[in-house]
Amino acid sequence: MSDEKSFNLPKEEEKILEFWKKNKIFEKSLKNRQSKGRPFVFYEGPPYANGKPGVHHVLARIYKDIILRYKSMRGYYVPRRAGWDTHGLPVEIAAEKALGLKSKKDIEKFGIERFNEEARKAVWIYKNEWENLTERIGYWLDLKNAYVTCSSDYVETLWWVLARIWKRGLLYKAHKVVPWCPRCGTALSSHELAQEYKEVEDQSVYVKFKLKPGQKIGNWTTGDKSYILSWTTTPWTLPGNVALAVGKKIQYVSTEKC
Repeated sequence: MSDEKSFNLPKEEEKILEFWKKNKIFEKSLKNRQSKGRPFVFYEGPPYANGKPGVHHVLARIYKDIILRYKSMRGYYVPRRAGWDTHGLPVEIAAEKALGLKSKKDIEKFGIERFNEEARKAVWIYKNEWENLTERIGYWLDLKNAYVTCSSDYVETLWWVLARIWKRGLLYKAHKVVPWCPRCGTALSSHELAQEYKEVEDQSVYVKFKLKPGQKIGNWTTGDKSYILSWTTTPWTLPGNVALAVGKKIQYVSTEKC
């Protein structure tokens, strides 16, 4: 009973982490397999360092670490390179807030080059918190050689990849409907839309769609005043409606008065 009381799990974890760090266990696990192990290459899906890490990041990284350790135990050479995402709206919005800017016109007045410099600074606000979290949860990751998406090497590599795809004739120009932010002047990802998601009570509308008389629907024939009643919470889509979908196996109720 005394041993159970004296056992402190967080302290034990810290001892193990210190042992790994002091004896470079992660580095040794790579070196031992580098010449003879089959490569299993991993690049961390880069987080934004201008936002604090949360418990969901811990969960995702545990899943990654399990797979990478399993592959390493199977004899694979498993380099794990960290990365930092330094592009996109989160960085720009953080810079705008820090500078007190409200619109793209404000950015142009401030100066795009000066704004870009502020954005580069905003990228690394929580870099230490991310690295501390990575080490504390025992997530083996090469932080010293992390790739950075705003670096010249990374950007030039992506242009090289796109050039290769273009030369193979695999790129084409087309149209795609995407969510658009008029203030930011850019398309929005599903994640960016979800950041502003909240439950609200909204209005809805009921619409009557008139049917052509004389149509057979099961044992029922449509009359001069036959309608399909539809309900929607997105009335802005109604001008684009061209048809209604009905199910063969769905039971519909008809009334004499519509």
